[in-house]
Amino acid sequence: MREVILQTELAGLKLSAPVLTASGTFGFGEEFADFVDLSRLGGVVVKGTTLKPRSGNEGVRIAETPAGMLNAVGLENPGVEVFLTETLPRLIKYQTNIIVNISGSTAEEYGTLAEMLDVPGVAAVELNVSCPNVKDGGIIFGTDPKSLAAVVEAAKRRTKKPVILKLSPNVTDIVLMAKVAEDAGADALSLINTLMGMAIDIETWRPVLGNITGGLSGPCVKPVALRMVWQVAQAVKIPVIGMGGITTWQDAVEFFLAGANAVAVGTANFVEPSVTEKIVDGLGGYLKAKGISSIDELVGRLKT
Repeated sequence: MREVILQTELAGLKLSAPVLTASGTFGFGEEFADFVDLSRLGGVVVKGTTLKPRSGNEGVRIAETPAGMLNAVGLENPGVEVFLTETLPRLIKYQTNIIVNISGSTAEEYGTLAEMLDVPGVAAVELNVSCPNVKDGGIIFGTDPKSLAAVVEAAKRRTKKPVILKLSPNVTDIVLMAKVAEDAGADALSLINTLMGMAIDIETWRPVLGNITGGLSGPCVKPVALRMVWQVAQAVKIPVIGMGGITTWQDAVEFFLAGANAVAVGTANFVEPSVTEKIVDGLGGYLKAKGISSIDELVGRLKT
């Protein structure tokens, strides 16, 4: 029996396993250190970080839905300065890749954040483009090819770290947006971000969420995410991180077969804090049972 190797490489990053945590569902990582050996994960993608502190949206921020959840947290975070001076020094001891998810209201802000985070201890930056571009009348960066390219180019100009672009599923053509990001210089893609959704209280006749709409995530989005990962992986040459509804190692295997080079686990962390480590263990067992020595042998092997 050949030795099973879960280590892999993604955009120049050495991953101890092809399983990461998705931004916004794992805090800054240290909150889960009592439940998960973070060094066994490929990396932790920390919660969305902005140039200035943000208090987030008012009212109800989280709502359960059948097989998933809606969130309208609004990027609550202490700001990049606090992350750099207080949080990052604590995270380094966990010996895993720290990937910082960043958001801005202009392309220039993304560039500034990327430059500020070009420091030891930060492995890469992930661009969250599901944000409004204030200079273009509030158009969402991730739904406009020109704006998307501008964000990637701004970040690439000002950092030597790998730049990962997180694609929004709320577009007509996900492949087009993936190619735009690749052409603009993105080192990797992660997908999908949440789908836009809402819930209504039939007693009050009001929206459940204070922000009216929110991001839908969880098992209910997995078929959509899997389809988009499959489409994008065939269209680009840069690596893909698949996410969206992954709760088990079996889910992860599906994403690898569809073409993902690594996966990220999000909403499932709220249900079972140790789920990422269990997925790592499950993947190892699956490879061993199949007589496969490396996770790379699964990537893109879907038979059609």
